[in-house]
Amino acid sequence: MLVGALADAGADRDAIAQSLDSLSTGAQVSFERVKRRDLTATKFHVTVMEQPKHRHLNHILRIIEAATLPERVKQNSAAVFQRLAAAEASVHGVPIEKVHFHEVGAADSICDIVGACLGFHLLGVETIYTSPVNVGSGTVETEHGTLPVPAPATAVLLRDRPIYARGPAMELTTPTGAAVAAALSSGFGGMPPMSIDKIGYGAGGKDFREHANVLRILVGQATGASEATTVFVIEANIDDSNPQVLGFTLERLLDAGALDATLQALSMKKGRPGVLLSVMTTAEHRETLAQLIFSETSTLGLRIYSAERRVQPRDWVEVETPHGKVRIKVSGDGSFAPEYEDARKLALATGIPLKQIFNEASFAYLKNSR
Repeated sequence: MLVGALADAGADRDAIAQSLDSLSTGAQVSFERVKRRDLTATKFHVTVMEQPKHRHLNHILRIIEAATLPERVKQNSAAVFQRLAAAEASVHGVPIEKVHFHEVGAADSICDIVGACLGFHLLGVETIYTSPVNVGSGTVETEHGTLPVPAPATAVLLRDRPIYARGPAMELTTPTGAAVAAALSSGFGGMPPMSIDKIGYGAGGKDFREHANVLRILVGQATGASEATTVFVIEANIDDSNPQVLGFTLERLLDAGALDATLQALSMKKGRPGVLLSVMTTAEHRETLAQLIFSETSTLGLRIYSAERRVQPRDWVEVETPHGKVRIKVSGDGSFAPEYEDARKLALATGIPLKQIFNEASFAYLKNSR
């Protein structure tokens, strides 16, 4: 589906076919325009003659290295297979060099992974972001027998990434697809600010009734604009934790990737005083932070909901004060503020009151910006 989507977005199909032929796996590839529900998409076909299905990692890496491929494509393809091998080794409790790839070692899966890496290269894609992943549900038949969805290797590969299940009770994300996302994506969650240049739809083999069985890619340029982004808010009402524990929890949450974390006084039922712990986070860190709250506080339940976050563009300017350098955060509308940690370090090092450091840094910024 990913190779089909990349070709649909404009990746040269002949170049993909010729490069995959250089893998010498005996596979033949082709592209077909199809419909899934009401959407037109590109289906990537791989036809394979009788081939050995069991390969080790070193066999696959040798196939990739010997092919006529750009060096970056070889590196990315190898990285995907190494990530996949590590997941399989973890699941089966064997050294990575002993992993048998079974289905994923077959020629069609090699074409899928290398074709995806090549498609990104042909489109000039430098950074990849992935939305939350629909893994499906139910069970899947494999050479290891009937397994729950997501398959064990898929679950390992997508650990700490946002996943969900919607649609028919079947496998919707394979270990191959999960390995590509895990190895190549710079982030999982909401769409980053961008201007869209190309759109591609890759078709799956089945046509579902519930939704169009397609994978969509959007290719464009980062804008750096202050567009709205989707974040998650995690909340808990707490009335029986040590205040020092809660303060420590805030520090740990921020260190673990929270965008913001606050405590607010509450009057709870039966007149008990309490606090509202509120944490803002991206989808990528949501589960990690939720588990951290459970481990560090006494709460037995959390509320998690999505919210729209809008931020102004900001920049950093460094100014010189009589006591040392301080960074100034400057927003798009011209407002500014000295960076607390910089000012704090100077205040501790010099014995100068913190408010004086703030004032001198602000004066230096205003003087320099005239």
